[in-house]
Amino acid sequence: MKEKTLYQGQYIQVKEQKINETIWEKVYLRGGISVYPFFDPETILLVKEFRPHEKPSLRLKPVTGIFEEEYDVFQNANREMQEEIGFKAKEMEIILHTKSSGTVNNFQYFIKAWDLEISKIPNPDGEDTIQEIIHYPYQKLIKELSNGDIAYRNSFLGIYHMALKEKINQ
Repeated sequence: MKEKTLYQGQYIQVKEQKINETIWEKVYLRGGISVYPFFDPETILLVKEFRPHEKPSLRLKPVTGIFEEEYDVFQNANREMQEEIGFKAKEMEIILHTKSSGTVNNFQYFIKAWDLEISKIPNPDGEDTIQEIIHYPYQKLIKELSNGDIAYRNSFLGIYHMALKEKINQ
């Protein structure tokens, strides 16, 4: 039996499929992008973002967004930075690309960005969504994520990946 759509939202789709008398539920999430803009080699820019539908409603995070299919990965990264922090990057690299399939289906790109220049475009979530842009010491971020002082979010997965690669290469 082919998949049957149960719910179609802006960001989430829920389907089910019957295989050998078992009903399998599947969730499809739109792809995402997490960007780690380095202001200098030792400092990453993070944002305090207000999200009224989340608990807590104020969160510390890297630049993040929904992957827009009409743009490539680096265009997506620059657009998110322009919307959230008012910069774009001349240099970027894909740190990690994840893809999950099965019950939960989605993909995520994790991008390191540097050589920043000022370039602001309107934030579709509203200009008051971003409460503060924080220059955060990169090594402090790794330490605080590792010991739980900063709440882990999937958007930080690329930071762990970068830190692990750095440790392996030492």
